[in-house]
Amino acid sequence: MSIEATHIVVDIGKTLSKVTAWSRGGRMLDRQVRPNRLVSADGIRRLDADGIGAWLVETLARYRDCPVETIVPVAHGAGFAALGDDGLLFAPLDYEQAIPADVMAAYRALRDPFRVTGSPALPDGLNLGAQIYWMEQVHPEAMKAATLVPWAQYWAWFLTGRAVSEVTSLGCHSDLWCPGDARFSPMAERRGWARRFAPLVKAGDVVGALRGELAARTGLPAKVQVLAGLHDSNAALLAVRGFPEIARQEATILSTGTWFIAMRLAAQAVSTTDLPEARDTLVNVDAYGSPVPSARFMGGREIETVIQLDTRRVDIRPDQPRLMEALPAILKRGTMMMPTLAPGFGPFPDGEARWVNAPVEWSGTWYARRACVCLYAALVADTALDLIGSKDRLLIEGRFADAEVFVRALAALRPKTEVFVANAHNDVSFGALRLIDPLLQASGGLRRVLPLDGDLSAYKAMWHRAQMTAAA
Repeated sequence: MSIEATHIVVDIGKTLSKVTAWSRGGRMLDRQVRPNRLVSADGIRRLDADGIGAWLVETLARYRDCPVETIVPVAHGAGFAALGDDGLLFAPLDYEQAIPADVMAAYRALRDPFRVTGSPALPDGLNLGAQIYWMEQVHPEAMKAATLVPWAQYWAWFLTGRAVSEVTSLGCHSDLWCPGDARFSPMAERRGWARRFAPLVKAGDVVGALRGELAARTGLPAKVQVLAGLHDSNAALLAVRGFPEIARQEATILSTGTWFIAMRLAAQAVSTTDLPEARDTLVNVDAYGSPVPSARFMGGREIETVIQLDTRRVDIRPDQPRLMEALPAILKRGTMMMPTLAPGFGPFPDGEARWVNAPVEWSGTWYARRACVCLYAALVADTALDLIGSKDRLLIEGRFADAEVFVRALAALRPKTEVFVANAHNDVSFGALRLIDPLLQASGGLRRVLPLDGDLSAYKAMWHRAQMTAAA
């Protein structure tokens, strides 16, 4: 491929792995995508490190004729790799793998309080500390000898052979980090894990040059520099700071994919100790080490549960007019989905999903169901944003920024907030690019979202009343 690509971003998401090639000025030149496979070992769900690695090498070879200078790795949180002299000692755990109840109970007794770490107690392996604790029992000998690295920095090691750690992944609901003090948590110190993690570096630091063996296999220059990289949602946060309307102002980014993650860029220092732990709020840590009040729910997974479409592979934009046409009847009938479609997550973790006035008696049911779940996602997002004190400006990014019913409903639900979407896909990958050049500004600018016509306040009040009645 003969393009003037000078920078490459490797983005290992939960559901998709992506490689993007960029010009020095921040123009995307090429994008390659691979759905991640489910793998298991010893009956335990694992991350497909080998499959992703083979695909990555093959994909990087596409750019052998390009003047590539830099590679930046990005990855989802709640993942770690245990490294030995020859590489991975065992396949990394998938955070959706259930951890045995007795193991989880023992681990929970070890955790530091939420006010110390900003990490809520989460199901399965979503607290990274729970994964490490369990893997010490599953792979005791390997873990004794292992150097630990976060999932994003595993890919920096894969490319360079040098192991490092970085705070955006360590500070992602891990139980391992104290955001307010910028240090490992007391539990991580007591368990000896702090010493086992590879040395800390900054996200934008150069880890090293491309390994000679990889340079030979890919045809890329051996002098290609690899940065430490960062957690994907924090990369999206860096992208937002590239917009003049957002930079250095009170604003929130809502990153949408498998997870919908709201992260508040507060104009002034705010307390994070009063966030409601039981409602899936948390404190993330940005690329500069600063605490970021955050809230999340599994929005993409919930939407796909209802619409029976894999939104990773389907362009959702062509159907938007039909969904808009379904709205008046939905609002008139009070048709709504109640939380939660992903039990254990989000601001209503104990809710039981159910329809109110289900869309089964009238025509257009397919589009009505899809429109309803977009309203549902907007209502849950609105609640999550309130929990972190979001105000003034909101930028929605990710694959559901094209879902017109969702973004316009959220704008209608938050009339005092300026709601934006980007005119170009300047999200995770572009944010990672800004580690190389912090002065890069996102192309395309922002578009102000027009709220849905009419008053959604009655629909919102009905939804909350029904939710409270069910919880009583």
